[in-house]
Amino acid sequence: MQVTEQRYYTPEEYLTLEEAADYKSEYIDGQIYHKAGGSTNHNQIALNFSTELNFAFKQLDYRVFMSDVRLWIPKRRIYTYPDVMVIAGEPNYYNNRTDTITNPQVIIEILSKSTQGYDRSDKFQAYRTISSFREYLLLDQTKRYVEHFSKTDTKQWSLREYDESDEAIAFSSLDFEISLTDAYNKVKFEPENAESE
Repeated sequence: MQVTEQRYYTPEEYLTLEEAADYKSEYIDGQIYHKAGGSTNHNQIALNFSTELNFAFKQLDYRVFMSDVRLWIPKRRIYTYPDVMVIAGEPNYYNNRTDTITNPQVIIEILSKSTQGYDRSDKFQAYRTISSFREYLLLDQTKRYVEHFSKTDTKQWSLREYDESDEAIAFSSLDFEISLTDAYNKVKFEPENAESE
């Protein structure tokens, strides 16, 4: 992500700029950062998860949103666009804006080289300030590898890693399971020795 310019923006200024922009940006405590475009692998993984979740919850009281819905994190003054969010019940809209919610239960991010450090550290720390937030999945788009964080108690999270195609990711706060084969369906990985050639 690249900062637009070194100046302070209010949340209201950011929202006004975002409504008129041709691309998405994130807001982090006064600074605006352009979001880079996603790869086909990134898009395919997000689509796979969204499709499976949406189908599983067809008759249940959950909502699944992809990266066009914005998340407001008030304790960190962050507006961001998670790749996939699951909400239990009805969305809580920020200031009655139907493009911005505040109550995700599950957040899924597909890692890219430029954002993986932020997604694992500061962003996860910010997400943990959301009272409804219970599970966080980080999916590598260059190989089969998933980090799955589940809230076990106040300020306590457990980590489970997945890297075998026959494994299934079992959610702890939702009645939902997805195999790594389905999560990575139609994803094309580069050969591991491609960089050394």
